[in-house]
Amino acid sequence: MSAKVSSTPANSTELTNGSGAAAIFSAGIGVFMVALFALVADKSPAIKSHFIFYKPTGPLSGVTTSALLTWLLTWAILEARWRKRNLALARINTAALILLGLSLLLTFPPIVDLL
Repeated sequence: MSAKVSSTPANSTELTNGSGAAAIFSAGIGVFMVALFALVADKSPAIKSHFIFYKPTGPLSGVTTSALLTWLLTWAILEARWRKRNLALARINTAALILLGLSLLLTFPPIVDLL
């Protein structure tokens, strides 16, 4: 007599990829916001003065701090909404890589000078 053995315990929970997707996509948004805030601060003197949080570093302190806060807030919101879901990671990864690529373009001086 052989007993049938289940590969998953009766009380186990299904693994989801929502938390990982939230981390990946929010990272893409975060890096894009660094580039966007830097571009806006570079092009507008009024906004540039609002990004000066610490005088010795100038607007870079506000750009990075604001982008960091945007990233953390986005991650927290997406984590809360996606943690129990399975999402199409290929689409999330593609979107994050596109945001990363755009952020690189927006920090490349010849491109920025065209804007």
